Amino acid sequence: MSNYSLEHQNFVDKVKKEKKKVIITRILILIALFVFWEVAGNVGLIDPFLTSTPSRMYKSCIKIYSEGTLYKHILITCGETILGFLLSTFLGTIIAILLWMSDFASKVLDPYLVVLNALPKVALAPIIIFWVGNGISAIVFIAILISIVVTIINILNGFKEVDQDKVKLLKTFGASKLQILYYLIIPATIPTIISSLKINVGLSWVGVIMGEFLVAKDGLGFLIIFGGQISQLDMVMMSIVILCILAFLMYEIVAILEKKLIKHSSIKN
Repeated sequence: MSNYSLEHQNFVDKVKKEKKKVIITRILILIALFVFWEVAGNVGLIDPFLTSTPSRMYKSCIKIYSEGTLYKHILITCGETILGFLLSTFLGTIIAILLWMSDFASKVLDPYLVVLNALPKVALAPIIIFWVGNGISAIVFIAILISIVVTIINILNGFKEVDQDKVKLLKTFGASKLQILYYLIIPATIPTIISSLKINVGLSWVGVIMGEFLVAKDGLGFLIIFGGQISQLDMVMMSIVILCILAFLMYEIVAILEKKLIKHSSIKN
């Protein structure tokens, strides 16, 4: 084995060890946090009625599971979030492409996008309920509204940051706008698109939970509101922990997609 191969293998091993160390440290911090939370609640450092404890949340989870509704609540919220995430990402990307293809439309609509981005969309939720009805459609619509503007702005800015000399070069060879978009703009902005996906994960969860707070009769957002109304804060904290786990898993799926796209892009180049 050559010195280069040996050094490369040592480097790969070092990276793997560092990655394992990071993962183990994260897990240990999480375990320590839950252990401290449980002990603090049991010895009276915190009020378990107000903050709950891991054991109380576990009992609440078992109770709802025994009633046969836990998976239903989780699946409904996940379905609404995934639908809102996919629609907002798709529609936001399409609108960003259309604005990139028309400089005039982009300049005209730029201040409107800024205002819409600054607008607290949750304030529009009561109006949205009247527009689209009191149900899943309203929840998904709120999720789309919260994340679509951020998607448009991020992806459009990514398109505009592509090297203009490369764009001019393709134009001199007679490339159309669609060809420039397909062969240059989109490949060059894959990191920006992935970044928008990661942001949309969080925003979609926010939109869905806010929608469920207002109109849902099922879902984790409903459990949070219902638990608060009947003073079952164990149910509230349990639902929040489940939401954190689901949001993390969804983020990790996007991260895996990012690695595959970047690897495919590097091989292609």
